[in-house]
Amino acid sequence: MSAPDSTVSLAAPVPVPLYQSLGAHYLAAIRAGALKPGDRFPSVRQLMRSHSVSLTTALRLCRELEDQGWLQAKPRSGYFVQQARRASLLPASDWPVVAAEGAGAVDSAPYVGIHARVSEILARGQQVPVRVNLALAVGVPELYPTAVLQRGMQRILRQHPELLTTMTRRHGHPLLRQVVARRMLERGVNVAPHELIITHGCTEAVNLALRAVTQPGDTVAVESPTFYGLLQVLETLGLRALEIPTSPHTGLSLDALAFALEQGEADPSRRIRAIVAMPTLHNPLGCTMPDAHKERLVRLCEAHDVALIEDDIYNGMGAPGERLQPAKAWDRSGHVIYCDSLNKIVAPGLRLGWMLAGRWQERVEMIKYTQSRYTPELPQVVVADFLGSPGMNRHLHHVQSTLQRQREQMAEAIATHFPPGTRLSVPSGGMLLWIELPAGVSGDALFEAALAQGIKIAPGSMFSNGPRYNQFIRLSCAAPHSAEIAAAVRELGALVRELQAQAQRAMR
Repeated sequence: MSAPDSTVSLAAPVPVPLYQSLGAHYLAAIRAGALKPGDRFPSVRQLMRSHSVSLTTALRLCRELEDQGWLQAKPRSGYFVQQARRASLLPASDWPVVAAEGAGAVDSAPYVGIHARVSEILARGQQVPVRVNLALAVGVPELYPTAVLQRGMQRILRQHPELLTTMTRRHGHPLLRQVVARRMLERGVNVAPHELIITHGCTEAVNLALRAVTQPGDTVAVESPTFYGLLQVLETLGLRALEIPTSPHTGLSLDALAFALEQGEADPSRRIRAIVAMPTLHNPLGCTMPDAHKERLVRLCEAHDVALIEDDIYNGMGAPGERLQPAKAWDRSGHVIYCDSLNKIVAPGLRLGWMLAGRWQERVEMIKYTQSRYTPELPQVVVADFLGSPGMNRHLHHVQSTLQRQREQMAEAIATHFPPGTRLSVPSGGMLLWIELPAGVSGDALFEAALAQGIKIAPGSMFSNGPRYNQFIRLSCAAPHSAEIAAAVRELGALVRELQAQAQRAMR
């Protein structure tokens, strides 16, 4: 028996930013032919006068349409309309979210079957030869400072061979805790080194947090869509789930979450015990919540005395030079359990992460000790040496600029080769693209067809417990856009056209 739907109805729509609503206004004019390719677009000064908007809003409007490919900037001449080559970037209000039927309906459901379904999809990817992997959310070896870490490990091991034989620090080596505390200051989080708990990656941190604040049968609110690994964790722990609609522009719907929290206050059987969210560079959407939304999210958790488990694993992968603040920066009461890792940024093979457990510090420390004891100290010291060096900032810039280029190249390739009706939201950071396929095209069917040609993708059905995202896929931009990847995207586009034609014939 399938699990009942666990989404919620949206209590109130998220306001669309003014520059986006104006963008939709001019985009409609372009599509209607009122503004044709080659026409001069209204100047920034004209936009300010016509709509009584600020210079910032007018510029953002022009740049948004330019990013989507509808405008072209010409030096000293202004913006001109052109035929868009990129897939359209949806306003937040237009992005499809699935809500439960019935006004005010909230229905939590156990995650039954998601583990088996995800495991089956992952296993299918191992059963056939894969020549191009566009599902992997981790960088290629060249993205990481392997040679620097190798030299550092050799040097430190010569100087401190005892690191291979000692297990004296239960919650992390002081050098790593100190350098992480310093780097957290750059994200707006003031933390003492002894408050940091070093973990085996971010997955262990999230596991520890959930074990600390929930019991089997409890309800946990999650984003929808969300990372499939979290769905597996929830099922393993016997937790019930509530999927909250999530926008590719502003993240978790705070209105829907507030409504669900209020329902839980009125009915103890619906009470939410924890919220797991990825406010910064979300997987799979790639979105980042505005700072005001992050602050409101923290205040909601404080008001309802609910733990917010923040997964911040992609922080550091923003636009070049960008510093993104986590929700933890607004935490004054200890309601946010912060989880992070170096797996995406520095060294996937070392599996080093950390967490700030807030008011649940002692309980998490106890569970960590009973669950996995000590985290190896040699890699901690090696990574601490690198994080504290000038080389870390140079490496971050390299990662950010490389991924920015790869995101743009992948988005351009999708817009070129996928058929009309394809839609995507190009994020400002990260290594993932979330793509809506044309009407009638199944992400699961595309997954199977692509796998038969040696191309691996992540179907949207993996990212929810219910049948909500079968019309979506997630593609990775983690590898350089080589000729092989360009050919694979072209093949994917042809497969989408094939499946689209099949769906249209079936409707006749």
